[in-house]
Amino acid sequence: MGVDLRQVVAGILTLTMFVMLGNMIKRDHFDSAEEKLPGGASNVNLDGGELGEQGLVSLSKRNGGLWKEDDQQLKPCWDKPVLDDVEPTDGFVTFSLTNGPEYHVSQIVDAVVVARYLGATLVLPDIRGSKPGDERSFEDIYDVEKFVKSLDGVVRVVKEQPAEISTRNLAVVKVPNRVTEDYIVEHVKPIYKHKGNIRLATYFPSVNMRKSAKNGYDSVACLAVFGTLQLQPKIQEVVDSMVERLRTLSRKSDGQFIAVDLRVDMLEKKGCLENGEAGTRSCYNAQEIAVFLRKIGFDKDTPVYLTESRWESSLDALKDHFPKTYTKESIIPADKKAKFLDSEGSEYEKVIDFYICSQSDVFVPAISGLFYSNVAGKRIAAGRTQILVPANIPESSASASDFITHYVSKKNHLAYSCFC
Repeated sequence: MGVDLRQVVAGILTLTMFVMLGNMIKRDHFDSAEEKLPGGASNVNLDGGELGEQGLVSLSKRNGGLWKEDDQQLKPCWDKPVLDDVEPTDGFVTFSLTNGPEYHVSQIVDAVVVARYLGATLVLPDIRGSKPGDERSFEDIYDVEKFVKSLDGVVRVVKEQPAEISTRNLAVVKVPNRVTEDYIVEHVKPIYKHKGNIRLATYFPSVNMRKSAKNGYDSVACLAVFGTLQLQPKIQEVVDSMVERLRTLSRKSDGQFIAVDLRVDMLEKKGCLENGEAGTRSCYNAQEIAVFLRKIGFDKDTPVYLTESRWESSLDALKDHFPKTYTKESIIPADKKAKFLDSEGSEYEKVIDFYICSQSDVFVPAISGLFYSNVAGKRIAAGRTQILVPANIPESSASASDFITHYVSKKNHLAYSCFC
């Protein structure tokens, strides 16, 4: 049988087209991870040194691991406690939420635990900002009905302070974060029995969100941490619209974005200006975060959300490397800006940051502290475990997996005491 030369040529051309198409697909997948600095110098790393060919290849191969898919959402492994287990008393426990949502979580827990142990009725708290006179009602930020319903049968809750309670009848009692039963018995119960009503004030001797030493954390505390606070619908809508805006700006990364807790005022405080023990760091500035993100492989087109509300010139170093870097003022809906961004208090801004950082695809805490710890808890419970702790990387590249928070890598966060 003769061979048709035209069929042979057509076959070769078809094969060549498939090979070219395969190469194009590969380049489209890998090119985004290469270092492409201004001037087209794609073989120059952030420190100005040259990257070898092997460095670029290893960086490219890791690109798929940068955007880790969410883990399966964990399920609560505690049993809801019942009020029948507690002898009721006639007194009330009052308190306020202060200093932002990362503190609110802890303050709620301590108040619920104390009220339950005493058999007292919990009064819905007000919310106080950092500035004098910056006060809001609980319902301005959180869903009241969700809160009351979640504690039904666990602790008695009233929405308003009864008229018979006056300031003179309230004894202010300070309790440490994650207050224990022993502490309540020794320091709180005697005052409550004497005065009849108390006002709690939580203080934070340290940031302690590590897993409970017990086999299981107290079920009341687990419920209070993870099952009581939910944003009221109007604020949740603002958060959702900003997250959606960031995903729209993230087309080259399939709708995924990074949230970085970086606040200029915090970086200027003494604790951030000094290195910690053994050379450890508790804060990283914009330039250091930019270098960190590029060295672990994030492309320059990656959208980055910052918790700093308004643009500061010190953030330019980050935007130079990641042009799609945004603060709240550039992505918040225009019709919501006056209420949530230009208002006197900053409480709304803190709340927006907390919940966007809890929902982002990757979270990078540039500042250690309670914000980082409580955002980590919400993310772990939801299966969003891509939390990368920054570090100074001397090499030209590194693996993102090496910087997963110890809360996740060692499963030593409080969330792992409550969820399984």
